[in-house]
Amino acid sequence: MSIKAAVMPGPDAAIELWKLDDPTIEPGGVLLETVASEVCGTDVHLHHGRLSGVPYPIIPGHVSVGRVLEARGVSTDSLGLPLGPGELVTFYDVHEACYACYFCLVARQPNRCPHRRVYGITYSAHEGPLGGWAERIYLKPGVKILKLPESLGVDDVIGGGCGLFTGFAAVERSDLALGDVVLVQGTGPVGLSAIAFAVLRGAGVVVAIGHPADRLELARALGADVVLSLSADPPEKREAEVRELTGGRGADVVIEAAGAPAAVPEGLRLVRDGGTYVIAGHYTDTGSATINPHVDINRKHAEVRGCWGTEFHHVQRALQLLAKHRDRFPFARIIGGRYPLEQAGAALADVEALAVTKAVITPNQR
Repeated sequence: MSIKAAVMPGPDAAIELWKLDDPTIEPGGVLLETVASEVCGTDVHLHHGRLSGVPYPIIPGHVSVGRVLEARGVSTDSLGLPLGPGELVTFYDVHEACYACYFCLVARQPNRCPHRRVYGITYSAHEGPLGGWAERIYLKPGVKILKLPESLGVDDVIGGGCGLFTGFAAVERSDLALGDVVLVQGTGPVGLSAIAFAVLRGAGVVVAIGHPADRLELARALGADVVLSLSADPPEKREAEVRELTGGRGADVVIEAAGAPAAVPEGLRLVRDGGTYVIAGHYTDTGSATINPHVDINRKHAEVRGCWGTEFHHVQRALQLLAKHRDRFPFARIIGGRYPLEQAGAALADVEALAVTKAVITPNQR
């Protein structure tokens, strides 16, 4: 039996439909029927070749929800909850960290392990259905699986998608304190998630900078107190608004979730002296930005932190919080379009054009 998959053959190449052989289920392996897989901004960047080490051709889709079809010797998820055929699950897309190198054992930063691989990004399509843009996904032995909490539907999880977990990680990395003024740059899925988790962590005021208008509406729905338009409000107006809100100081915490180089100099201007700036939106190389280390960082005594991907606890805790606060944070509303495998290229184009905030691939819906 074959598996139909949407494949990205290489940078700037059109998406192709392939047929792959069903994988042999190894002991500890799980086969999922794909229910939904996201189209992330990272997928757009992968399509333009902006990440090194990608083994094209690939099957994109690093965050997905699936239904268990077959499991060999796996009867629970990664936290010990019973798992059987038909259960809805998601999984941690990072796999094969070695837990034997300096980064894993000493630095305790497995997200920097040189052996780590990522579903939908660093597995070749020739290795099997190891990405979500396929009718079925093979979870190799050791992949960390999480059963969806009962209060969450597929749309709740995939509406947040990768951004849900990255936004959680960025807020955690910021060490945000109760009552802080937080500025989030970008109102895509990462920024929207950062807004929600900043609210939950006790931010005093949350300001969002983004566009277009429908994303600013989502920012308000997810808890932003003030929204500023990237397209309608010039930089000097945005800066004046932030300074007025903060007695001239600037934001205590700024989280960059825009993925645009120009956001970084602006973010450094808008963080207060001694504040924290977390850069989470530059998972891929979108170009350079010009800053003045003396003015923007050193004299300000600013703390600048990179945020590269996520760890398993970010996924688990983000889902736990979303399950508790589902009615408060309507992540399902972020979904702007659903596409069959045959329209994966159109979904990618719509995400790049900001025509939808979140596009979802549904390989088994006809």
